Amino acid sequence: MLVDLTQYLWIVWIVFVLICVIIELLTLEFTFLMIGAGSLIGGLGVNLLGGEWYWQVAAAAIVAALLLFTIRPLLLKTLRRGGDVRGSNTNVDALAGMRARVTAPFDGHGQGFAKLANGETWTARLAPAHETTTLTEGDRVIVVRVDGATVEVAPEERSAPA
Repeated sequence: MLVDLTQYLWIVWIVFVLICVIIELLTLEFTFLMIGAGSLIGGLGVNLLGGEWYWQVAAAAIVAALLLFTIRPLLLKTLRRGGDVRGSNTNVDALAGMRARVTAPFDGHGQGFAKLANGETWTARLAPAHETTTLTEGDRVIVVRVDGATVEVAPEERSAPA
């Protein structure tokens, strides 16, 4: 008694699709999702229509390739459009332009401490354009740039009362 294993190929397609979905959940690049969808539509579809195994594989490959090269780029473009953060500074880059308040008078070398608006206290030094400025405790400053563990600050410009 010889059993024809090709009659159980639909189980192989479903297992393969589930494996692709699990891998997609781990990678989040839409590649395995497209391969899984191609296998589901092409491979399992031809299987259910009674096609031979080689037609199933060919259909799965063709549909997956079409999805990879047509739908996937559109999905990635749509996904990245809403989350484009290239213009948003984070971490240390976000400190430039932040307001701060001097917490210890600056010494003769233009060095002191400043508490930034985010609550962090940093070692601070005066920006080269303001080296002759005298800052005392409580003065408001603006972070010009970050240099290692030190922020360069400049006195905040105050608008004249109207």
